[in-house]
Formats: sequence, C-alpha cells, structure tokens
Amino acid sequence: MAQQGIQLDGAKLCCSICLDLLKDPVTIPCGHSYCMSCIKSCWDEEDQKKIHSCPQCRQTFTPRPVLVKSTMLAELVEELKKTGLQAALPDRCYAGPGDVACDFCTGRKLKALKSCLVCLASYCEQHLQPHYDVAPLKKHKLVEATMKLQENICSRHDEVMKIFCRTDQQCICYLCSMDEHKGHDTVSAAAERTERQKELGVSQQKIQQRIQDREKDVKVLQQEVKAINRSADKAVDNSEKIFTELVRLIEKRSSDVKEQIRSQQKAEASRAEELQEKLKQEIAELRRKDAELEQLSHTEDHTHFLHNYPSLSRLSESTDSPSTNIRPLRYFEDVTAAVSEARDKLQGILTEEWTKMSLTVTDVDVLLSQPEPKTRAEFLQYSRQITLDPNTANTELSLSEGNRKATYMEEEQLYSSHPDRFTDRWQVLSREGLTGRCYWEVEWNGKVSIAVSYKDISRTGDESEFGCNDKSWALDYFYNQFIHNNITTPIPGPLSSRVGVYLDHRAGILSFYSVSETMTLLHRVQTTFTQPLYPGLWLDNGVTAELCTLK
Repeated sequence: MAQQGIQLDGAKLCCSICLDLLKDPVTIPCGHSYCMSCIKSCWDEEDQKKIHSCPQCRQTFTPRPVLVKSTMLAELVEELKKTGLQAALPDRCYAGPGDVACDFCTGRKLKALKSCLVCLASYCEQHLQPHYDVAPLKKHKLVEATMKLQENICSRHDEVMKIFCRTDQQCICYLCSMDEHKGHDTVSAAAERTERQKELGVSQQKIQQRIQDREKDVKVLQQEVKAINRSADKAVDNSEKIFTELVRLIEKRSSDVKEQIRSQQKAEASRAEELQEKLKQEIAELRRKDAELEQLSHTEDHTHFLHNYPSLSRLSESTDSPSTNIRPLRYFEDVTAAVSEARDKLQGILTEEWTKMSLTVTDVDVLLSQPEPKTRAEFLQYSRQITLDPNTANTELSLSEGNRKATYMEEEQLYSSHPDRFTDRWQVLSREGLTGRCYWEVEWNGKVSIAVSYKDISRTGDESEFGCNDKSWALDYFYNQFIHNNITTPIPGPLSSRVGVYLDHRAGILSFYSVSETMTLLHRVQTTFTQPLYPGLWLDNGVTAELCTLK
C-alpha cells in the first residue's frame, strides 16, 4: 500500500506542461501546480491578451498572478529523487521507441535530457546533475539529447573527432592528423565551425533577402493579375461596343443602300410606266389615222380624197419622233459590283487590322524578365515564319520561294504601283509586324543588309535606307558594321552565311548572331520599341537572301 501511495504521489508531482517532474514548483490560484519556467512561458504568450488562464481547468486570472515557489512541493520532489524510486514516475517519463535513452540508467531507462559531446553519452536529469555540480564536468559541452553521438567518433581510431582537415574537407581525430592527414591544412573543429558559421550567416542573409525579393515579386504579380483582369474586362467591353457600333454602321449602310435602290426602282419604274402609257396612246392614235387613211385610199370621190388627204397625212411631232430616242435601260448590276468592291476593301482592312490586334493581344506579358537564350535550340523556341511583302519590294528585286527569297535582278520586275514600295533603295520589308519574343534566320551570299524597321519608314530618298534613320536598325555586311540613325558600329567576326536575329520587343532587346556550330553574338541593341518591327532586306547587285524555314 505504501508503495502505491508513493507511485501516486510521484505521478502527481509531474508537470502537465513538460510531462516531467516538477522543477521549482509553483501553485497558481486555481490549485494546479506547474514548473515555474513552464507556466511563465505559457503566460508570456498570453500577455498580449492581458488574460491568463490555467492550462488544465482554463480558469482565467486578471491581473497576472505573482508566482512563488512552493516549498512543500519542492521538498517532496527532492525527497522523491533521493529515494531513487524512479518506478514511481509515469510511463511518459521513460524512454520509448524513437526517444534518446539515458546511458547510465539501469533496468528501465529514462528519457535523456542532454547529451555530452565530451563524454559521448546521454543523461537523464538525475544522472546529468554531476555535470552541473562537479568542476571538471562543468567544462563539458552539453547539447540537446541526440542519437547521433557516434558520428563524432573516428571509426578507425575510436577517438573523438575534434579536428577538421581543410585539405580533405572532413572531420578527423588527433591520431588521423598524425597519420594519413599529416601535413594537411588542419584546424580545430570549433575554429572551422566558427568560420562556417560566418558563411552560414551570410548565406542566410542572402536567402532571406531572396525570400523578401520573391515575396515582393509575388505581391507585384498579384497586383498584375488584378490589373490584367480589370484591363481584360475593360478591353472586352470596349471591343464589344466598338464592334457593335461597326455592325450597326454596316447595317445602317445596308439599309441606306436598300432604301436608295427601292427609291430609284420606284422612280425608274414609274417613268417607264408613264412612257409606256404615252406610247400606247400614240399607237392607238396612229392606228386610227391608219384606218382613216386606208378608208380614204378606197374612196372613188376624187374631190373628197383631195380635200381630206392633207389633214390626214400630217403626223404630230411626238408621233414623228424615231423610236431610237428611247435609250437602252440601265439596271442595278453596277450597285452590286460597288457593294462587292466595298466588301473586299473592308475585308482587306479588317484582315490587316486583325493581324495588328492579334499581335497586340499576344504581346501582353507581365512575367518577370526572362533571360536571353544561349543555345540555338533555346532560340528556336521563339522562331517565327516570316514572308516578304511584294508591295514593298523595289522593282529590281525578284521574290520567290513563297515570298521568302529575294534576288537582285538587272531588269525591272512587273510590279503594280503601290505606295508602300521602296523606289530608291533595293529593299523589301516583311508582311508580318513582330512584337513579343521572336527569332528568325537569314541565309545570304554577297553584300546584304539584314534589318528591322517600323512600317512608317520613308519609301523614297536617302532616309529610306535601312539604318539611315531613327526608324530602322541594320546589320550591314557591305561595310561590316551595324547602323542606326546614321550612327555606325564595327561588327566583330566571324561572319557566317547565316545570321540569326532575336527580338524581345517588350524588353527592347534586338540581337544579331552568326549561326554556325555555335551562336556568336555580333551586335546587341538595348532600347525602347514603340511600334511593331518588320524584318527587312537590302541587296546589292547579284545578291540573294532568304528567310529560312525553321523547324
């Protein structure tokens, strides 16, 4: 019975927070007892609420109670420790699977509280006490209880590894330093830890700074998503309104044309019917006269014939008019032709404008800046198939291969007149205006300029030449230079017969590469582009250049 009483007392002398024997026990106003450090930590977390409670019964206290060590409970705990009746402790104080056990406990082992890096052993609270009381043991390095103490023992010499070999980047014992690590750069493990700790601090600062930067990026992107949604909703609404107005305008014009046709139809039909009625009356009058003349022609009375003939033989001026005065009728086929022509023009305009609208939509890009590609495979991810525009080609340039290849010809080509055509320079622009990230390649021979240009570049005079204005950028293989706004920059070699052009319109990057087994940067532009860019070619006499088909 006495044994059971001790066990019951032992169970009651455990703190319900740390689940261990009470340390500096205190009893709070509700009657429950805790370790002083445990209940202080618990109430420190509740300070912001300004209401403190018992972890067991949840009774609250205001203000925060003053804690005073319970002398009686402290004495009972010390008495329990001295008796050595550790069996009186609850099962939760003993080491279980996954726990670090005390190396000095016999029989059923208690949980270890600390591990000693000098003794290479782990101790429960009772067996740890000498490390606090005995002077030589006080100098030992104590850490939280761990199962990894054997990692500090040299497997070869069974000695504690207190030395770090910088040559081989590993921890060693003092015997290793005199054997296979002799002559190596060695320091104490503590000294190396100090250095690495500094590096760790720097690394942590970099990581924390990167975390802050990425958190800022996340916030920016969150704001961008909201802005995208607002902008897209507004664009959809405005686009619907504009297209609705356009549809209404077309419907209005359709109604106007229909009304005009019907009005003209009514007027012309009315005129024709009126003329028809007059002609019928004239025919009736002519038939009557014809009957009278027929009757007169059969009379035997000469006097009667001569007396009536003059009046009957005379015709009125209207009846005497030749039938050819009625002009051929004109119908409404010309109206259909005119409407068809208007449709074709509108369709052409909408097709051209749709390309611009589509490029504008696909150019929306809020992602953080992406690095410029390095390998040709990376560049090909942004490849674009480009064709040349015959309406821009100088008349001495011949286009072939599906308008991807341009050749300088001595004789003029049969092109129709067009305001977009280059007249004074042997140049041609692409059909496609480029935005976003794009890549294309040009294969050539002879002297050629590979350029990009705004569409509104001049088509005549010196200012129309690629690079000789602020609307175009040209890699000139005639003089081996890059030119923009009449400012030239020499091009370094090597010069291959194939040139790759990379455009990041939004980032304002335009790069020219010599394409062979590797990508060699020839020139790079960093600017701000305000319009879509159109690839262009300038060719010298006898030169051929082709926009390559990329796979």
